[in-house]
Amino acid sequence: MLQNRGFILNTQNLEQEYDYIIVGQGIAGSCMALELIDRGKRVMVYNDPNGNSSSRVAGGLINPITGRKMVLTWRAKDLFSYLSKFYKKAEAKLNKNFYCEIPIYRPFVSIEEQNEWQGKSADKDYKPFVQEVKTKSEHENVVSDRFGGLLLKKSGYLDTNSFLKATSEFLKNASQITNKKFEINSLNFIKKFVVYKGIKAKKVIFCCGVEEVGSDFFPEVKFRPVKGEVLKIKIDPLLNKVYNRGVFIMPRGGSHTVGSNYNHKDLSWEPTEQGRNEIETKLKTLLLRPYEVEEHLAGVRPSVSDRRPVLGMSKGREQLVIFNGLGTKGVSLAPFFAGHLVNNLIDGTVIDKEVNVNRYF
Repeated sequence: MLQNRGFILNTQNLEQEYDYIIVGQGIAGSCMALELIDRGKRVMVYNDPNGNSSSRVAGGLINPITGRKMVLTWRAKDLFSYLSKFYKKAEAKLNKNFYCEIPIYRPFVSIEEQNEWQGKSADKDYKPFVQEVKTKSEHENVVSDRFGGLLLKKSGYLDTNSFLKATSEFLKNASQITNKKFEINSLNFIKKFVVYKGIKAKKVIFCCGVEEVGSDFFPEVKFRPVKGEVLKIKIDPLLNKVYNRGVFIMPRGGSHTVGSNYNHKDLSWEPTEQGRNEIETKLKTLLLRPYEVEEHLAGVRPSVSDRRPVLGMSKGREQLVIFNGLGTKGVSLAPFFAGHLVNNLIDGTVIDKEVNVNRYF
């Protein structure tokens, strides 16, 4: 367990003082850093350059209607209005482009589903995200859609690698990132502060994804990691929207990303032939055009047992904070809940029960 190391530290000799130390510079850590800096706080981010990161493998799809049953994403109204403003503001701040708003087309599988959506599209909760209910095929010879489909808006994707790289460069220019592994055994506690290798801070915020699984930071949290694999494929010409049914096909960076599958048993970071076959089987059912596989990637997402984000302070140490469990929808969840956690840390607002780490205590 974490403890003081049996010696007294002279805080007057500390080299640097920050408001917060952030461990991990994936989607969660990057959003936390930008939110805190925007609120005038000084942060130091520790990012292990040799560590695995699901954020760098993620397709980055931003999708308001998800799953086989095509249901509204949990807390969509809050998430989607917030994330659009957040990523656009981040693009301006970092002087890079990484957020793309693009329609998603979801083909219907039956007349019954088409009829259901003609009624559901007028529902006040669904209406903000529905651009059009198509009752006939688009006849574009791209995907199989003989019953028409649902065209969504307020959707798109985040180019995760570009976002993480731009955030890292911004932090580097401000001397607020250290590309080294955070060593928990070097962490000490003095009153209400933490001290780590000459740095003093109010709190340490752990945003390190699956690295926290099995650790003693937050032993109560019930992690349930899930592996996902994606393919990078070439289709000519480049598609002008995302297609999503069984798998998504996303035009991104001059190529196309296709994914994803879900595996709770194999938690290795290596792509598998089984995973590729699973994705390609679904892809061939949806896509009518020829394609060429260019790359095959895999990552392990930091999900938890109830599939809700995990925010808040450790039961034993108020200086330790967790922001994790974003799972398969990290790019949609991270901005809103980073802001939610920052409001708690700075203003003392109450963390929602659904996402509060206290639900495990």
